Parts: sequence; C-alpha cells; structure tokens
Amino acid sequence: MPTLKIIDSIKIDVYSREHPPPHFHVLFAEFEELIIIETLQTYIGHVPAPQRKKVIKWAKTQKELLKENFKRLNPRL
Repeated sequence: MPTLKIIDSIKIDVYSREHPPPHFHVLFAEFEELIIIETLQTYIGHVPAPQRKKVIKWAKTQKELLKENFKRLNPRL
C-alpha cells in the first residue's frame, strides 16, 4: 500500500487487491475516507471537512497519477 502523498499529516494511499470503482484512501488521525478517483466523490467513510478540502484540491490535479497507481496495483480490474 504505497503512500502517494502526505499533506499536513493526511495520508493518501492506494492499495493492491482492491475492488471497483477505482479509488484512493485518505487517512487522518482516526478517520478514513475512500474517494472515487473519477468523480472525487466519497465511496465510504469520512475525514473532517478542512482535511478533505486539501485532499480534493490536490486530487483534482493528480487524477492521472491516482489512476495509474490504482491500475498498476490492481491489474485485474
């Protein structure tokens, strides 16, 4: 599970052996949120709004990186 980015203690991870839809994990303190790469909508979970805003701002410019890593780690999907 590589960490792609850390933004002010917020970890952004992409895991192997995952399930559709392509998504990434946001981890902050005791919170976790899975965000769909294509739409940047929440799949499950939540992180506090200020941290989510930082992640979404970053993810808007990094969709290709997120997609490539998800595909590389989950080639069967």
